[in-house]
Amino acid sequence: MLAAEVKEEAVTHAGVTFRVVKLEPRDIELVWKDPQGEPYRTFDRVQAAYAAQGRKVKFLMNAGIFEPGGVPSGLHVEKGKSLKPLNLADAEGNFFLKPNGVFGVEKGKPGKAFVMESKAFAKDPKSKEGALELAIQGGPLLLSGGVRHPKFTNGSPNKKLLRNGVGLDAEGKVVFVIAAAGQEVNFWDFAGVFLALGCQDALYLDGDISHMSVNPAGPVVGNRFGAMFVVAE
Repeated sequence: MLAAEVKEEAVTHAGVTFRVVKLEPRDIELVWKDPQGEPYRTFDRVQAAYAAQGRKVKFLMNAGIFEPGGVPSGLHVEKGKSLKPLNLADAEGNFFLKPNGVFGVEKGKPGKAFVMESKAFAKDPKSKEGALELAIQGGPLLLSGGVRHPKFTNGSPNKKLLRNGVGLDAEGKVVFVIAAAGQEVNFWDFAGVFLALGCQDALYLDGDISHMSVNPAGPVVGNRFGAMFVVAE
C-alpha cells in the first residue's frame, strides 16, 4: 500500500544536485487523456481528475517527449491498453538519438518494471498487446547494462536545465531523477547519477520544460506536457 507521503532525496553527482524519488512499480500510473479523450496537458488537470475519484495525488512527473498537441512521440501503454505504437523511425532530436528505449511495467502483482532498447522491445514478448500495465518510449537510452549511450561524451559542453529520466535500481524500484532548479547537466553526467544510484538501465524523458512535484499541497500550475506519471493514494 502506498505510504502517506512520497519520499524525496537530494543527491549530488559531478557537482550537480538532483532530486530523486524511488517508487514501487505497482504504485505508478501513466496518464495522457481524460475520459473525454482530451489530453490532460497539465498537472493541475490531472490532480482535479483524481480528486473527483476521491484520490489525492502524491507525485507527478512529465513522462517524455511529445509532438504538437501533447501527443507522445512513441509507444504509450496506459492501463493495459496500447494508445500509441512503437516508433522506430529515424529523425532529428533527442527522442531519435539511437539507441532509444522503452520504460514499462509488466502486468501482474507485483508488476515488474523494465527499461529496454526499442528494437529489442519490438521483438520481445512484452511488446504483445495486453502484456504491460503501462509503458512509455523515450530517448536517448541513458544506460543499458550499466553502459552509457555510445554518443555521450565525458565533459561535453552540451548542458541543459532540468533534464529528467527514469531508471531501475538493484531492488527493482523505479528511480525518478530530475536536475534541481537552476542546475545544468550534460548527458554523460546525467547517466552517471543513475549509475551512482545503483541503476544499470535508465531512460531519458525530457529537458528544460520538465517538472516533478512531490506531495503537492494544492494545484500545481506549470508547463504543458504529453503523458505524465502519477502516484496517488
